Amino acid sequence: SLLGTDGQTVALDKLRGRVVYVDFWASWCGPCKRSFPWMNEMHRKYGDQGLTVVAVNVDKKREDAAKFLAATPGAFTIVYDPAGGTPAAWQVKGMPTSYLVDRDGRIVAVDSGFRDESKDALEARIKAALGAR
Repeated sequence: SLLGTDGQTVALDKLRGRVVYVDFWASWCGPCKRSFPWMNEMHRKYGDQGLTVVAVNVDKKREDAAKFLAATPGAFTIVYDPAGGTPAAWQVKGMPTSYLVDRDGRIVAVDSGFRDESKDALEARIKAALGAR
């Protein structure tokens, strides 16, 4: 459970039944600037089909995240973990790292980094997870 931009708590267990794309990011991360528009697109295309995108910011200072978001907005759920407990628990090795969690709460894919040539494969995994019941 982490606090979101709106001050509300977001808990992964409350999202069971949805496919969740959990993305760990930081303001200093170059590939994160490219991943945000793609995550916006996935949120728009698949949100109604059961996809929730949750981006976990790991910056120590919230102002750094705010500057990033002013230049690269996210139209999905954004939460903050300045203490770094969540990335440690998820064994995140670098930024960005994403986890695709199925409707039953199982991690079905992990990706480190973000490359434009990987977008189609990532989207295919999301579609497959959404289609699996």
